Parts: sequence; C-alpha cells; structure tokens
Amino acid sequence: MNGGGSKKCSACQESLPVGAFAANRSRPDGLQVNCRECAAEYHRRRQEGRGKTVRGKVEVPEGHKLCRTCGEIKPHSEWHRNATASDGLSTRCKACRAAQSRRDHLKRHYGLTEAERDELIVSQGGVCCICSAAVPEHVDHCHKTGRVRGVLCFSCNAALGQFKDRPDAIRRAAAYVEGIAWKPTLVAPGVYQLPS
Repeated sequence: MNGGGSKKCSACQESLPVGAFAANRSRPDGLQVNCRECAAEYHRRRQEGRGKTVRGKVEVPEGHKLCRTCGEIKPHSEWHRNATASDGLSTRCKACRAAQSRRDHLKRHYGLTEAERDELIVSQGGVCCICSAAVPEHVDHCHKTGRVRGVLCFSCNAALGQFKDRPDAIRRAAAYVEGIAWKPTLVAPGVYQLPS
C-alpha cells in the first residue's frame, strides 16, 4: 500500500484513494486488489459469459435509493430499515413492499391471486354483495370451511364479523330493522304486554 492513503489497482494500474477499494480481511492491507470499478466490470463480464444479465449501475442522488421492483428513485424516508443490509435499508421501497404483502396475504389466507379477486368483484357487478352500494375491498370467507364467499365493503364485512357468521342472529337483526321483531308493548307505567 502506498503512503498518503492511496493504493494501486492491479487491474487498471491507477493509484487511487483507499476508499475506491472494497474491504477484504484476508488481504494484508485489508483491501481488495482491484478497485471497485474494475471489480464491478470483472463481475459483469463473468456473469455475461455465463449467459446471465447484469443490471447496470444507476446514478442515485445522495439520500436516495433505487427500488429495483418499481424502478423509481426514492428518498430514504420511503424505505424500511434493515440492519443486515449493506446500506441499512430494505431491498424494496415501502410501497412495493406493501403491495407484495397484500398479494401474499391474499394467497396465504384465501388462496386467491389479485386477478382472481378482481374477477370475483366483476362477477358481483363491482359492488358489495350485501349492501350493493359500496366498493368491495375485503374478501369474505367462512371461518369454518375457509371457503371464499365474496368481496364485501368494510362495513358489511365488519357486521358479519360482529354477528359471528350466525345466520339466525342475522335473520333476527333483519326482522328487528324491518320492525317485525317481537317487542313488548308499554301498556301502563312499568307494565308491558308481550305479543301473542
């Protein structure tokens, strides 16, 4: 290693600052023999020789990172932290990670792809199966069998959950709302008459 914080690259034969070399603990000076650019070029040529495609280097402004999933350059605030990564950031941006998480959830819990869920929504006419008005967003399924029944709006899905999927309770609730439920009638103060 030359004095003044520089080192000669064995590939390009240029004397470069030590920051231009990657670390290698097995070497006496703790640095690779080739500079980062020469090492990257060697790697690219070797991979192409094997018939593999190598992604080109993209210039990214300081404080930003390229998401390989969506192809967008985003600020570090748009990334989750990952202590094991070399740059301390996740491999996908928050938006791409959330989209993948939604796809995984659909497949894992309901056995559906996004396309299959969208087909189900189209077959329902693009509205909730119960209220026929709101936009369907939540996959509804039988908790006993796991069978997917349809796609509901948030309110209808939550209501079914509150009724614990009991058809008898749902029928009584419908009768109550329609005003035909069996309710006691106030005859005198404190005296109620039950319907016959």
